[in-house]
Amino acid sequence: MQTIKNKAKIRATTQRWKSEGEIVAFVPTMGNLHEGHLKLIDSARQHASKVVVSIFVNPTQFAAGEDIDNYPRTLEQDSTLLAERGADLLFAPDNGEVYDTTLDDQTVVEVPGLSTLLCGQTRPGHFVGVTTVVAKLFNIVQPDVAIFGEKDFQQLFLIKKMVIDLDYPIKIIGVETVREPSGLAMSSRNNYLSDQQRQQAALVYQRLQGMLASLQAGQQDFRKLEENAAKILERDGFSVDYVSIRRSKDLQEASAGDTQLVILTAARLGPARLIDNIKLELSGTINLS
Repeated sequence: MQTIKNKAKIRATTQRWKSEGEIVAFVPTMGNLHEGHLKLIDSARQHASKVVVSIFVNPTQFAAGEDIDNYPRTLEQDSTLLAERGADLLFAPDNGEVYDTTLDDQTVVEVPGLSTLLCGQTRPGHFVGVTTVVAKLFNIVQPDVAIFGEKDFQQLFLIKKMVIDLDYPIKIIGVETVREPSGLAMSSRNNYLSDQQRQQAALVYQRLQGMLASLQAGQQDFRKLEENAAKILERDGFSVDYVSIRRSKDLQEASAGDTQLVILTAARLGPARLIDNIKLELSGTINLS
């Protein structure tokens, strides 16, 4: 596997591949890779002949006081995992390679409205940082396909909308959430948890499953379901940012009669902020993510 830190070199490489008829898939990450990330590599290999992975801890998606300084950086270990999984190229730039100007002067890309919902409300500016860096990485790598995990449903939703609105010729593919045996969604931030907290964190998914069962049983008071779930998580030691039942087609609050739904939550446990979701269709097959 080749490792490149310079954006001109990676662009030249992918352009050469595409001129030779290769299909290029791209998996953007912040590193500290786990099995969830590696499943994205597997998916990329199914959809393309060349796989590019980026590792870049993006400063613009961290608010003041968040964990950018403590975010785990394990580039050597990550590189080994990527090579073993069959990635063709690792793009590992530093901040100056991605952002040519000071961050305060940086042009930004924002999906209006949707960027301030849910995680965007509790982490102001986060999604502007995400869509800006993803737009830049798309322009640098110029992939045919890009792969993202469904654990961050809102992020995936925003990126799909950005690609449509800005006419990127890129197919966006979501990959279902990979879970630990307890049901806890895999995340680099799980490393912040003690063994006891890691067991406790599995209660988040259990609560979502409880809400799913209630919806399947015909519960139509969505706000009551959200309120009760938040209270239970708070009782169990979590600090809840939100529990919300949304329409999966537009991320707006769902109400009785809506059938294409996604239940989303974000809750803090100790030093870790945990996010998770379950998608469902009330009139048809249930799809867990």
